[in-house]
Order: sequence, then structure tokens, then C-alpha cells
Amino acid sequence: MDRIKTLCSYLDKCSTFADVACDHGYCARYMLENGMCENAVISDISDKCLAKAQNLLSDYVKRGKCRAVCCDGLERIDKDTEQILIAGIGGEELVRILKNSFIPKSFVFQPMKNAEHLRGYLLRSGCEITADDLFTDGKNYYFVIKGKNCGGAQAYTKAQLLYGRDSLKSPVFANYLKEEIEKKRGYLKRDMSAEHRERLEDDVSFMQGVLNGEID
Repeated sequence: MDRIKTLCSYLDKCSTFADVACDHGYCARYMLENGMCENAVISDISDKCLAKAQNLLSDYVKRGKCRAVCCDGLERIDKDTEQILIAGIGGEELVRILKNSFIPKSFVFQPMKNAEHLRGYLLRSGCEITADDLFTDGKNYYFVIKGKNCGGAQAYTKAQLLYGRDSLKSPVFANYLKEEIEKKRGYLKRDMSAEHRERLEDDVSFMQGVLNGEID
């Protein structure tokens, strides 16, 4: 639950909130229980997945404070929803969802992998990223990207695009990067093509430069 608690700390008070790919619906419950939203929508891609959240939030559903919809991504989510959370899926899948529907007015995204693809898409689409951080539950590391679809442009360095603008300043990030460097060094001990080895060595060199503060 530490992951959910930390993730919820990035959410703002709003009138309408959607928890997309909601799993158990803990984030929607946080918003409703704490008066952080007036109404919530919970959605997931299958009825079986959605049933868990419906059960957790049954009282709010009965009172008309929460509505459950079964859909792929944002297909049945109102574009005027004030704040939308999508957590626990890959960055490339998140990009697919946004391309097939819309970028929310205000969003919190927690990609499980390929966060750089999501950052790049949001920046190219003119979104303002207000928080771009990394946290850990003690076992795993999670990137979180918060922002608004308001137009404009932000310049990111290669390191910021790969790891998150705010992550680079975090002590959590140093531990994350050390672990990633060790993983890649472990891979380098295996048999591989010269081309693959060169790419891995370049990756390690770049990551070490970021870790040492030589690359912003």
C-alpha cells in the first residue's frame, strides 16, 4: 500500500476524478473518503478487473458518487473530467491510450516501464509537466508524471527525458541508477555481439556520467 499512498499524494482536489485502469480502486477511494473530489469514475478493461473496485466502492456507487465503466483506456471517459489518473501500465501502452482518445486536462501518470516514451509524447504534444519524479516502496522504483494539457513547450535534456526532470535531484534516484548500472554491468559479462556490447557500454558510461553529476 505504500505505492498507493505515495501516488495519492500527487493528486489534487478536484470536482470530477477518473481512476483509469483502477485495479482495486484504492486511489478513487482515497479521493472520495478525503473529500478530494465530488464525483469519481472507475474504469478497467474487463468486468472481472472492475468488479474488485466496484466492491470496494459499493457504498459510493449506491450514493451516486462513483460510476464504474468497463472500457479500454479513455474510451468512455468524459473529456471534461477535471483530473485523470492512469497508473500501473507501461509507458508505450499509455501513449497508445492517449493517441486513441485524448490527453486529459490534468493528469497523473505512473508508467511501469518505458517512461521516456510517455514523457516524449507529452512534451511533443505541448503538455506542461509539473512534477516528474521517482519514488520507491522499498522493493521497486516507480516514475510518476504529473501535468496539464495546456499548451506550451518545455525543453528536456536527454537525462531528464530518460529519468525525469525532478528525479535527477532525488536521493532515491541515486540508488535507482546504481542498481541499473550494476544490472547492465552484469549483462556485459554474457556473450553478445560486438554491436550489442558497444551499446551497453555506452549506456553504462552515460548513466555513470549522470550519477556523477557530469551530465545534466
